[in-house]
Formats: sequence, structure tokens, C-alpha cells
Amino acid sequence: MPQLSLHTPLGDLTLSEEDGAIVALDWGRGRDQEPTPLLLRARDQLQDYFDGSRTAFDLPLAPHGTPFRQKVWAALCAIPPGQTRSYVDIARQVGCRAPRAIGQANGANPIPILIPCHRVVAADGSLGGYSGGEGAATKRYLLDLERNAAGGDTLFTAATPAQRRSR
Repeated sequence: MPQLSLHTPLGDLTLSEEDGAIVALDWGRGRDQEPTPLLLRARDQLQDYFDGSRTAFDLPLAPHGTPFRQKVWAALCAIPPGQTRSYVDIARQVGCRAPRAIGQANGANPIPILIPCHRVVAADGSLGGYSGGEGAATKRYLLDLERNAAGGDTLFTAATPAQRRSR
């Protein structure tokens, strides 16, 4: 499976491609680097995203998951950049009675950032969980990055998790 790693403000990320689609985005550097035209395009789009000049992605995605998870991930992709929805909102949208199941589907998302699970928050507006990078600090950073790029107000300070620790 071709993979390509890139440096970001959140550390190294590794993209994986299968059958002409992105199937994974993992935290950390991949061992094998095999750039393909799609992986190079995805890398460039992610770099633009982290530079604040891109808020949406134009990439073929093919995450592996159950039909329920696929439905949840499709709902996440419909959340506009710089906005959030609650776990309850997503549960209603996909016809699920258990917001906890939405949290589990988010945690199993194999393509974070590109499938924006970071845009889902608790019903009271608090962050909720995040399994990528450094957890809540990473989620805060991504939400602020998108709000800044969309010209909106930030909820948090758009600093990387490492910058937050040094304050």
C-alpha cells in the first residue's frame, strides 16, 4: 500500500492509498515512502490546509468500516469548515438513538482531518473526546485553524499542542 508522510504543525502525518483512494491518515511517520500522484495531491492539500489557505479537500476517500460508520463519516464530511455539530445532532441525522455510537464511529475514523471528526462536540458545546495526535489540544487546534481560515472567531488560541505546553 503506497504511503507518504508529511510534516505538519501537529507533527508527522502519514497518508495511505489503496485502489486510487485515500484509506488512512495516521499520526506519525510511515516507514515506507512511496509517493503517488494522489498522495502528492493529498499532501499538497493538507499543507494548504495547515497554511490556512484551504478549508475543504477534493480527494477520493475510501475508509474501511461498517455501513453504519460509513453513514456517520459521510455526515461528518457535510459539516462546513469552521462549524461544529454535536454527537446528538449527528445521531439524529443518521437515524441513530445512541450518541455514544457516534463517538465510537468518530474514534474509529481512519482518515481524521480529511473526514472531519474534530468538528463533532458534546451537546453542551464542550470539546468531547479526540483520539488523534495529542487529544483535546489537537482538536482545539484544528477547530481554531478552520475558524481562522473561514474568517470566524476562534474559540481557543490557535497554537499547536507543543506551543501550548511551553506557555
